Amino acid sequence: MKKKLLLLIILLTAQFTFTQENYKKPYFTGSISTTFAINENYTLDPDDDESFLEPASLLIRLGAGYQLHRRWQIGINAGFDHHFRFGINAIPLYGSLRYNIVDKDNDNFFIEYNQGKMWRPSSKYENGNYYGLGVGVQVTGASRWNTIVRLDYHKKAIQNFKNGHLDSVSIGIGFSFF
Repeated sequence: MKKKLLLLIILLTAQFTFTQENYKKPYFTGSISTTFAINENYTLDPDDDESFLEPASLLIRLGAGYQLHRRWQIGINAGFDHHFRFGINAIPLYGSLRYNIVDKDNDNFFIEYNQGKMWRPSSKYENGNYYGLGVGVQVTGASRWNTIVRLDYHKKAIQNFKNGHLDSVSIGIGFSFF
């Protein structure tokens, strides 16, 4: 009787182990985003071909991380930010924590929190802190590539800047590779 019970436990354990999908895996991610501002030269005259909104920054991000569970991911990221209007260049280095609110057929709707340090290549402003909060959608693609569309709030704490920080909301597109 003990041998049959032991055999049953081994078979059930093997079945459970091999049928479960492994969510623990490393990943690589990248994105390009922009913020928009109201065009200062915009007029209501339709003949001048000026748009109401214009890009105000370019934000490039690259990162690597680890998926802990099908809903949780952690990562470390670096980027380059250029804000056209203020002439600010910044290099943020930050950690990220992502929670997949909805996970259906490997397509995800997620929320992500970022926090880290920010360095500026010029001496015009002091180095500061970087914070971010975003939402996005990750759509499963062919093989291991996924497309990401995201909306992020960024807060860059800069001492010598007006109000001591630069806040922005960006929209972007990116990828993840598992």
